[in-house]
Amino acid sequence: MPVQSKRRARSSRGEAGAPRASLYDAVTNKIIAELEEGRLPWVQPWQAVRGSDGGASVALPRNAVTGRSYSGVNILILWGAVIEAGWPSQGWLTFRQALEAGGNVRKGERGTTVVYADRFIPKGEAARVAQDGGEARAVPFLKSFTVFNVAQCEGLRSGIGIDPAPLSEREIVPVAEAVIAASGVDFRIGGDRAFYVPAHDYVQVPPQPAFFDQINYYRTALHELTHATGHASRLDRKLLNAFGSKDYAREELVAEMGSAFLCAALGIAPTVRHADYIGSWLEVLREDNRAIFRAASLASKAADWLLAHYGEADAGQHLGRELAA
Repeated sequence: MPVQSKRRARSSRGEAGAPRASLYDAVTNKIIAELEEGRLPWVQPWQAVRGSDGGASVALPRNAVTGRSYSGVNILILWGAVIEAGWPSQGWLTFRQALEAGGNVRKGERGTTVVYADRFIPKGEAARVAQDGGEARAVPFLKSFTVFNVAQCEGLRSGIGIDPAPLSEREIVPVAEAVIAASGVDFRIGGDRAFYVPAHDYVQVPPQPAFFDQINYYRTALHELTHATGHASRLDRKLLNAFGSKDYAREELVAEMGSAFLCAALGIAPTVRHADYIGSWLEVLREDNRAIFRAASLASKAADWLLAHYGEADAGQHLGRELAA
């Protein structure tokens, strides 16, 4: 579900100045169209799940020069573009970065528009606060810019756009187990249902043998752990929502995407956990063109929180081994 730029490569150097509302509408309408056709933008039909010939590996899209992963709704936009075009890479760069990398965007290639949301304090507001006191009111803004997949470029210097080697199947499970353990969340195994209980702050999932496909145990665990990141002691999202309410649907949307982002970061092909909520998600998106932006942002923050704790624990283990050596 790429948001394609109308400009050709030769005119895609700068940032687009599209009105904020139209950017929200364009992205939201693309996602609504996907959902209406029964496709979930965060669960794509990957052509090459393990990075074999024919498509990109399962991973988060990243800037091919800086190595930094994209976040929020940009993950959905760039995943959609990779799948639609069948490109073999998750690496992206701007027109200028392609030149700085010794190459260029091939003539006639169309870029993909990604967005950046932030807030700023107008000069007049800063002056008002200086004179009258109080807190400055920040104004939200949405900025767009155009990026190109490395497959759309030529002449790039060696090493640009090479995707990291995916973990082998035998490595994924220990890493997923380590992510669960490093979260510090009370994680219980038993019963025949998977759920998170906000009031008592614990996750419960059925034992792994209960899953026909063993990897679904980890997909399910990551979904429930994403819910757990919303606890007041962590990222403090609104979790005590009545079943069937719009707030409940919004939190499920966060957990669905958070699990997908985590799976991709670990090399696990994402799948849908709760397809029965598609109708509720459509209702939320149709009435609020910013809902998908907020949900994707919260999902990225949840995935980042869990991965950061895993990274800290892994670094501590490395240090412990070095001290013991």
